[in-house]
Amino acid sequence: MPSVSVLILLPCLLVVALMAFGATADGVNTSGCPDSCGGIAIQYPFGIGTGCFRKGFEIICDHSMDRPVLAGTTKPVPVNHLSIRTAEARVMLPVAWQCFNSSDLVYASSDGDVQFNLEGVYRISNSNNHLVVIGCNTLGYTQSQRSEGSDYSYGYYTGCMSYCNNSRSAMDGACAGVGCCHLDIPPGLTDNRMDFDAYTHKARLGFSPCDYAFLVDRHNYSFHTADLKMNINTMKPVWLDWAIRDNLTCSEAKKNVESYACVSPNSECRDSSNGLGYVCNCSMGYEGNPYIANGCTDINECESRQEYPCRGICRNTLGSYECKCPSGSHSVDPFNDPCNPNFPLAAKIAIGAIGGFFTIALAVFVSLIAKEKRKMKDYFRKNGGPIIEEVNKIKLFRKKELEHILKTSNRIGQGGFGEVYKGYIRDENQPVAVKKPKIDVKLAGQFANEVIIQSRVLHKNIVKLIGCCLEVDVPILVYEYVPNGSLDRILHGRHRVPLSLDIRLQIATQSAKGLAYMHSEITTPILHGDVKPANILLDEDFVPKISDFGTSRMITVDENYASTIIGNWGYMDPEYVLTGLYTSKSDVYSFGVVLLELITRKMALDPDNNIILGNSLDIYTKKKRVIELIDPEIAAIGNTGIFHSLAEIIVQCLSIDVDQRPEMADVAERLQYLLK
Repeated sequence: MPSVSVLILLPCLLVVALMAFGATADGVNTSGCPDSCGGIAIQYPFGIGTGCFRKGFEIICDHSMDRPVLAGTTKPVPVNHLSIRTAEARVMLPVAWQCFNSSDLVYASSDGDVQFNLEGVYRISNSNNHLVVIGCNTLGYTQSQRSEGSDYSYGYYTGCMSYCNNSRSAMDGACAGVGCCHLDIPPGLTDNRMDFDAYTHKARLGFSPCDYAFLVDRHNYSFHTADLKMNINTMKPVWLDWAIRDNLTCSEAKKNVESYACVSPNSECRDSSNGLGYVCNCSMGYEGNPYIANGCTDINECESRQEYPCRGICRNTLGSYECKCPSGSHSVDPFNDPCNPNFPLAAKIAIGAIGGFFTIALAVFVSLIAKEKRKMKDYFRKNGGPIIEEVNKIKLFRKKELEHILKTSNRIGQGGFGEVYKGYIRDENQPVAVKKPKIDVKLAGQFANEVIIQSRVLHKNIVKLIGCCLEVDVPILVYEYVPNGSLDRILHGRHRVPLSLDIRLQIATQSAKGLAYMHSEITTPILHGDVKPANILLDEDFVPKISDFGTSRMITVDENYASTIIGNWGYMDPEYVLTGLYTSKSDVYSFGVVLLELITRKMALDPDNNIILGNSLDIYTKKKRVIELIDPEIAAIGNTGIFHSLAEIIVQCLSIDVDQRPEMADVAERLQYLLK
């Protein structure tokens, strides 16, 4: 029989072992579990494989799509985003629909329900989504949560009605009851099941043969009249709020140690804001995963002086940090750092120690310093600093860190946009391009949003935003330095650079890939708004990098964008000029002009003859005209078949009919084929 000391020791060893191997409170050992799928991190309570997830949070890695999908659904539900910190998931859910025949009867339909929430851990986010109904003579609504003992079958009903007088009634970008309607949704929705009330479609079958209803990310959809004939297999991005839903609040859940999910010692519980349940967060000063033992680790503030300023000796402490000065005084408040020679308290001590003229002079000096400091703080707040601080991929530079670069001798470019300087960040060997815009950023939120989204754009054919300085009236942006300058300079500058057909195809293909990535391969699609050779930079190997969409011209919603005229006339989409609505196909049109300019080496806008290159295609048969304009430098050695294929792509991109223009991803794929 083992001794008492051994009996006591065994449970202790078991606890240590569980902590060492990533075990959670409910006995799940996450060591050996896949931690990602398709580039998306999979963290407990989510998991892939038996024993790797909490009930209701199972994820399947669909290798055919190379992306995670929710488990237990009747149709694959792709996952684009999973967040432990914000307790959110972004998934793709199908559209509900019903279609009519010539007898005015519904011959086929789908309620859209894929049963993604059998364990009830998810709620449709009411703050990030809305309900959209499309059709003519259409009443669509969502019905959610079965209701027992009531005169209604479901606990939630919400919807709207759209109507069309004729085929011209609906308009692109307008979703207010004509062809399209939308409305906010209440909290508490558990599924995407839809239903319709049938109205006559007999006179509308030609332009509106079906009804559609769907939930969608409110920032990721804009109505197009073409959607009146939407593909019935369409899926839309939807945000989900998830929580530990044991029908318990935080105070109730803490009483049951075995099932309580916030198992990290340095974690906190927060009641869910969308439905009964709770979520876990790491305590202030800690980061990581609160759902696993020892998952919340101490933040070493001393390693991030940008985020946690300290001008003295920094010492990390559990959950905080200490900033000591040589005098021995200390503070953990970065905005009241006593090591700062301009700190008001230090100034008061100095004023008390000396008198007369020096007291007055010092008081004036301190007042000026304090005023300057307040102004810098105001700029910081106005330019969205508190929001941008949360972006860990963007470095926030102090004004003084960039002053040695912003000298006239370092200026490498200037124009209506502002000035660009080349230099080196101190103690770093990589050169950077510092852009000092002239345009006043009037909306701090807009600027902050653009910086945050560009921080998520990581692609070899898009110039990288390293950081920004917000302590000035107009924010200064710091980019990677691209040595060969712009494609515009290479094509039309004083000292033209010879370009082979292969190099031109490489520039075209990779530029298209960068734009395609922005349009369709990231969580929040981006429309560039000003595609032209001046905004395509080339590195030492002529690898292109799309630039100049980080301030006023980046459009961060996948929808028509109504605004005043932007861009350059030579590259501007005629449809945009007429309607003021900017779409992804507007970028495609601009790229078509760039492609034409690249293979002809003619300027998009000839100021001497007042000719716009893209418009000149209307003079003759378009495809033939493109081939006639081919740059002699490549015409003599190029493959005729390649030129015909390029001409076809260009003509399609420059089509006046927006619907005839290809998607940017299709353009990139076709150019890649020509490059092989």
